[in-house]
Amino acid sequence: MASTPPGAAALAHQDCNNGCSAECTGGGSKEAVETFKLFEGLKAFRGVDNKIRLFRPNLNMDRMYSSAMRATLPAFDKQELLECIRQLVKVDQEWVPYSTSASLYIRPTFIGTEPSLGIKKPTKALLFVILSPVGPYFSSGSFNPVSLWANPKFVRAWKGGTGDCKMGGNYGSSLFAQCEAVDNGCQQVLWLYGEDNQITEVGTMNLFLYWINEDGEEELVTPPLDGIILPGVTRQSILDLTHKWGEFKVSERYLTMHDLTTALEESRVREMFGSGTACVVCPVSDILYKGETIHIPTMENGPKLASRILDKLTDIQYGREESDWTILIS
Repeated sequence: MASTPPGAAALAHQDCNNGCSAECTGGGSKEAVETFKLFEGLKAFRGVDNKIRLFRPNLNMDRMYSSAMRATLPAFDKQELLECIRQLVKVDQEWVPYSTSASLYIRPTFIGTEPSLGIKKPTKALLFVILSPVGPYFSSGSFNPVSLWANPKFVRAWKGGTGDCKMGGNYGSSLFAQCEAVDNGCQQVLWLYGEDNQITEVGTMNLFLYWINEDGEEELVTPPLDGIILPGVTRQSILDLTHKWGEFKVSERYLTMHDLTTALEESRVREMFGSGTACVVCPVSDILYKGETIHIPTMENGPKLASRILDKLTDIQYGREESDWTILIS
């Protein structure tokens, strides 16, 4: 950027007023060797009233704490970290875009910094926060559909592993498959699991299917939290909203590719969409599976539900609707 907002330059050269300062770890950081690293992702939104809000940040703090425990990194005070983030965004609030189609991305990061090559629990760690203004996550735009590449050969996570944690290793190991997806003309990977090809999640999103189920019921379904998928904040918000609406069945249960293809053959699928902090809600139009492109009629159906959810969530995030899901910065 051409200029630096007030406060940012000062922060780059000053310690926090509590006397703590970042430790210089050099080339021996354990994070660089064994990836004792985890991170979070949340956003600050500048509302239509010019007030800045965080969206359900306590859920991010809970997830980050759980990830830290799984990674054998130190415990931390969740509310203290949240307050530090609030104060940081307040100081650098001019970085929060004056737009209802952009936001300030906040990435708390936690790494082991012990200068050792051994595989053991780190005795030193560094927790820091990165800020960056962002627009729509996908190059196709904020609400244009994406295509997914599903190949049973690749697995993102497994039971007993760390699929429910936001660890660096989960993302690094997924990049090869993501490159394969792009080479095959798709934008994201649809991760499958098990011999029955269970649908789990997309590379950067949880996944929802809105359909008429096998019993003839109108249903919104998403895979359950069984340790394989990430417990997304937007995912939970969609479940909370649709449960409150009470207009159709809402389920957390397993779905397979066979369930999906059968439903498509029987014209029971209405919409499929992803959810996440980066994209909020993103329609899915196609899945490339076993060499065949499977069309999902999401856009042909509006998509009424995905659009409604997106409007509701962004109304809350940008202050068009009051909600206890937001925390004011200023």
